[in-house]
Amino acid sequence: MKQTSSAATPTALSNYLKKFSKLRQGVTRYGKAPHKPVLLLTFIELFEKAELSENKVYISPELVARFKEIFALLVRTAHTSDFSLPFYHLATEGFWNVKTKLGPTLHVHIKSIHTLSEVVDFGYFAEDLYTLLLDTEARSILKTAILDHYFPVTKAEYLNTKQGGYIQNLQSYLLNESPAGYTLELNETDEEEAFIRGGMFKKLVPQVYNHTCCISGMRLVSNHGFSMIDACHIVPFSLSKDDKINNGLALCPNLHRAFDRGLISVNEKLKVLVSDAIAEDLTNAYALLHLKGKGLALPFGAKHYPTASNLAWHREHIFKG
Repeated sequence: MKQTSSAATPTALSNYLKKFSKLRQGVTRYGKAPHKPVLLLTFIELFEKAELSENKVYISPELVARFKEIFALLVRTAHTSDFSLPFYHLATEGFWNVKTKLGPTLHVHIKSIHTLSEVVDFGYFAEDLYTLLLDTEARSILKTAILDHYFPVTKAEYLNTKQGGYIQNLQSYLLNESPAGYTLELNETDEEEAFIRGGMFKKLVPQVYNHTCCISGMRLVSNHGFSMIDACHIVPFSLSKDDKINNGLALCPNLHRAFDRGLISVNEKLKVLVSDAIAEDLTNAYALLHLKGKGLALPFGAKHYPTASNLAWHREHIFKG
């Protein structure tokens, strides 16, 4: 994305300085809701890091994590860092729109991050605001105005704190690479945190296995960046609440389904087990029985290996031996 300077018109900049200082904020028992200005700062950071190549903002674990981090740095009241509400309600300001996957703009109040991500295709800015945010100087002026107006007390701490700490710490935790003694407080009831962790798990497991199925050796990445390799939980997240990388295997879709249904498993020596409860045509090159006894292709670094206790749980509770 091309970063410009001094390309925005003074009239447009003046207009949005007024709009950004008069955001409609819900009034709660803790005071005015800070979510809209935090979301705007989150969007501005996308432009600062050149992460937008067009006027489309997609909901992703990284975007939600960035919102939660900025919220934690700036907000000192007891408000919760709810991403879904401002993403929807910002549309009332006249410069932000939300397009659904079915086509029309969003007119239904959605509070759940999972529902929002399923329904929404992307959000987008009014063209004049998008042009302003592409401009380095105008963007800096708008950012400073938001910080001065809504967060004068915490502005300095925010500017002095290195951004990315939350997502970096979470990634380190999920990769089982946290420094000794470091713990990351995880809230199992926080739906947005679960959304972030789940998205990171789906991204990181294929990465540590080099986007290769650890059983079949299949590796396919398209020119558009799509991978045909799934992140498979060994012990289901619904039971374990465990999104660490060593509770995962990188599997192609058919073997992912076979593993989840107990048709295959992995023994103590990290070799493939195949259920005796299946009937197959062994002349088919893709028959599961051809994989029996095959060793897993493991990621680099033993800390990323599947945990022995998780594999034992799968053999005992899921595998149909």
